[in-house]
Amino acid sequence: MHIIKWKTLMEFYEQPDHQDAKQPLKSWHNEAKHAKWESPADIKAHYRTASILKDNRVVFNIAGNKYRLVARINYRSKAIFIRFIGTHREYDKIDAEEI
Repeated sequence: MHIIKWKTLMEFYEQPDHQDAKQPLKSWHNEAKHAKWESPADIKAHYRTASILKDNRVVFNIAGNKYRLVARINYRSKAIFIRFIGTHREYDKIDAEEI
């Protein structure tokens, strides 16, 4: 899978308040990069706590559920578009199905 906007995740974990997200995000990136996801079921098989939303969006829990990562996945082109990364409080302020 090709991850679009990996830089967004790097900028997030480089912030002093989010440095604990660095290793979990790097691990997620490595797993996602090598994944061969063809459907939401493939994601749920590996990430049981992931939430599947409409329009091929997926919410991943990061760093022991401290952070939320919203991605839009194009299964045909094997692309993952990073739409949001933030704390639960920040996540509660967005509409993950529209972002």
